Amino acid sequence: MVLQNKLGISSSMELCDAEERLTKARAAELFADDLLTDKTPGAFATLAFIHQHLFQDVYDFAGKVRTEDIAKGGFRFASALYLDEALSSVEKMPQSCYEDIIRKYVEMNVAHPFREGNGRSMRIWLDHILKSQLGKVVDWQQVDKQDYLLAMERSPIKDTEIRVLLQEALTNKVNDRETFMKGIDASYAYEGYEAYKTGSL
Repeated sequence: MVLQNKLGISSSMELCDAEERLTKARAAELFADDLLTDKTPGAFATLAFIHQHLFQDVYDFAGKVRTEDIAKGGFRFASALYLDEALSSVEKMPQSCYEDIIRKYVEMNVAHPFREGNGRSMRIWLDHILKSQLGKVVDWQQVDKQDYLLAMERSPIKDTEIRVLLQEALTNKVNDRETFMKGIDASYAYEGYEAYKTGSL
């Protein structure tokens, strides 16, 4: 099933290609134009802004909370009926230390507020929190795809695995263009998007 899109594309392969190309170009703008500087770290409005910016060329629902229930790999994310309440609760979670930040990230992932593009948006959102609170970001190039996916799959039960995995990849290169661009590429690769390089579009 192909998601309804602004491009009028009915082929899933064509949509994946266009989505990767267009949203990676938008991701590069987040860094190049310093678009997150005035955004509140950890706020849902910041995540919605990131999602809207990335997907504005592709989906009408960019930046909008989903109204349907979704699942992945047998795991059902937060019910759309209670999503606003869940997002409000996650936003209020503490983020003063690394452990709290990862716990908040895991809970936002359980909420999965958007119809599509949650993971890619949330990893940028996570780095924004880490940068503001700890002066660090995740070097996503150092995080193995399968290790990450398995750790995130288990994280609603116990977040130790994802916490340790990401902690080992922390870097203080918070304003380094190469780290950001390659990090976007690594982040997208977790979802199977590997045709284009961020920053070269």
